[in-house]
Amino acid sequence: MKIPTGCYRFIHPVKHLSLCSIICGHHQIGGAYFPNGQESNDLHLSFDKPCFSSWIDILLNQPPWSSLWCSMSREQLVVERARRAFQTGMSKPLKFRVHQLKNLHRFITERRKDIADAVKKDLNKVKLFETLGLEGEIDVAVERLAEWAAPRPVEKSLLTILDEVYIQPEPLGVVLIIGAWNYPWAVTLQPLVAAIAAGNAAVVKPSEVSSHSAKVMEELLPLYLDKELYPVVCGGVSETQELLRQRFDHIFYTGNSTVGKLVMEAAARHLTPVTLELGGKSPCYIDKDVDLRVACRRITWGKFVNCGQTCIAPDYILCEPSIQDRVVEEIRKCITEFYTDDPKTFEDYGRIINQRHFQRVMSLLEGSTVAIGGDSDQSQCYIAPTVLKDVTGGSKVMQEEIFGPLLPIVTVSGVDEAIQFINEREKPLALYVFSPDNKLIRRVIAETSSGALVANDCLVHFTVSALPFGGVGNSGIGRYHSQHGFDQLSHLRACLIKKLNLEDANAMRYPPHTAKKLGWARFFLLKRVNLRRLRRMALLALFSAMAAFIVQVR
Repeated sequence: MKIPTGCYRFIHPVKHLSLCSIICGHHQIGGAYFPNGQESNDLHLSFDKPCFSSWIDILLNQPPWSSLWCSMSREQLVVERARRAFQTGMSKPLKFRVHQLKNLHRFITERRKDIADAVKKDLNKVKLFETLGLEGEIDVAVERLAEWAAPRPVEKSLLTILDEVYIQPEPLGVVLIIGAWNYPWAVTLQPLVAAIAAGNAAVVKPSEVSSHSAKVMEELLPLYLDKELYPVVCGGVSETQELLRQRFDHIFYTGNSTVGKLVMEAAARHLTPVTLELGGKSPCYIDKDVDLRVACRRITWGKFVNCGQTCIAPDYILCEPSIQDRVVEEIRKCITEFYTDDPKTFEDYGRIINQRHFQRVMSLLEGSTVAIGGDSDQSQCYIAPTVLKDVTGGSKVMQEEIFGPLLPIVTVSGVDEAIQFINEREKPLALYVFSPDNKLIRRVIAETSSGALVANDCLVHFTVSALPFGGVGNSGIGRYHSQHGFDQLSHLRACLIKKLNLEDANAMRYPPHTAKKLGWARFFLLKRVNLRRLRRMALLALFSAMAAFIVQVR
């Protein structure tokens, strides 16, 4: 049995041990320490070298020696090491965070070919666009980190006008990031950017479905980032389940709502907060008065990029029956323009990730009328860009998120029925509306709920780092991107620092409580102080005094 290097925890029957070394055979291979520096029977062992043994000996300051069995899992070991590294405080200084962020940027740029090759093998994507957003996200974090991490003054009352009152962002601790396979780099490393910026340690678990990307991440990322603070753990369901048994300070999961519920259930055992970036069926309403050529061009791009495997892709179209055929013809033209007459041979058209998902997507075609496409090749996991018409709310394709290149069209009588149709279902991650009428757009915003709403385009809100990205209800919990991610993975600590003088001003809060004291307390507690207004009034008074002085001198 090989006991790898790292940190292990044991409960020893003898209390108040005084440990000096760990022995394997006749060689010292590490040391031992107590949590919080206090002696107890709860001790941690740290191995500097691998130990090939089913047992280890702990050499005490005095005999006898004790033998212990090592039973810690690899995942538990990784988490313990990350927590131990975090507890040293090394991840907290802004200089260290910026250095790690720059190293992550360097990883993306220097290993661009390795990343692109892996994504090509996983999803048949030739052009690598997802790392562009990553680079931008890192640049913003590096540029504005000092501003995000600075104390944030808040409004005061008369009672606290002389005190320091502010919010101080502080790291949460050890964060678990569980990535997804459809954009294996963007949705895994963007949360990591937020975790590093906020001063946390982070255990990164890439999706095993995009296996080539996961392998590159596991092998190369530790060459650029601190190995103990930001370890990468690869594996499948069992490894993920073992990770979820550990205690984290936050869990960030990207994937589907079924697994999201399991993640939330596991997190609840430790009262661990979660960010769940899920998905759902994102509707796309097309107004009959819109320019259909432009609308269908943007919808075609948003739907079929990455072979439809995008969590915010338009899942289905809602439009009036009178324009359904025109919508189909415009989308047909766009598919030919974007992917040629034979998308199967076109390098910019992707593939379904694996056979299981291929069969799932193909099964959704049952009972629907194919207006465009429908071709497939199981050996290549290829499904052509496909449009379905005359679909109803009860159709099989409308019962789950499609996550593939199928675009159903559901006809409605107008915007009233469209809003009702949307509101009868789970809240989506994104909602798209195409219309030249701003009043109609505002109405859809006011009468529906979704993670995001985009008018007259698709997907582009993901590229705006100033906008929070996240779902609502069944489509997710929490948000990230830029400062939104920083705040999500920080504890916003309330701080008030009061001086010890002016004790007479506190007399109103001490017993005995009288009506007069209550009156003063109401005045001081409920009266808000607008410091900005006071500063403006002070500046105005200063300028007025200067003007009067100048006039007098003249």
